Amino acid sequence: MRILGIDPGSRVTGYGVVDSDGRRSLWVDSGCLRVQGDGLPERLGCIFRRVQDLIREYRPEVMAIEQVFVSRNPDSALKLGQARGAAICAGVQEGLAVAEYGPRVIKQAVVGTGAATKEQMQHMVTLILSLSRRPATDAADALAVALCHAHTQATLARLPAALAGRGR
Repeated sequence: MRILGIDPGSRVTGYGVVDSDGRRSLWVDSGCLRVQGDGLPERLGCIFRRVQDLIREYRPEVMAIEQVFVSRNPDSALKLGQARGAAICAGVQEGLAVAEYGPRVIKQAVVGTGAATKEQMQHMVTLILSLSRRPATDAADALAVALCHAHTQATLARLPAALAGRGR
């Protein structure tokens, strides 16, 4: 399964593309979309178009995106939510299913603790995907979102067999 992971931001949006069979994940591409535009509407349009371009180029089967967390600055949280919405709309427009994961769930899936630091996330993403160097923070976060989805789907796929075995 090819997964596009998105770490939304109103100025920098991270993306990561991985191929996963549920047991092993392979890096395809990752990077940061530096959003252009003076006003928020222009930046949101840029996010929409650039995510749409990524989807058309890499043809993922699903998009996974980080959920908004409540921050101390309500204005920042609103802008982040709008950036997320622009990315989600691009995915839906291109016919993708969109999975959403909270920051603690992503950290738990990739590092093993919901309180992992940015550096721990970068380190584990680098190890899991056998990268030659650490990706930028936003790209690493996006790759972590994609890996979280891969791990979650693999677990859910094994669940019916595990539950059936308990009923014997």
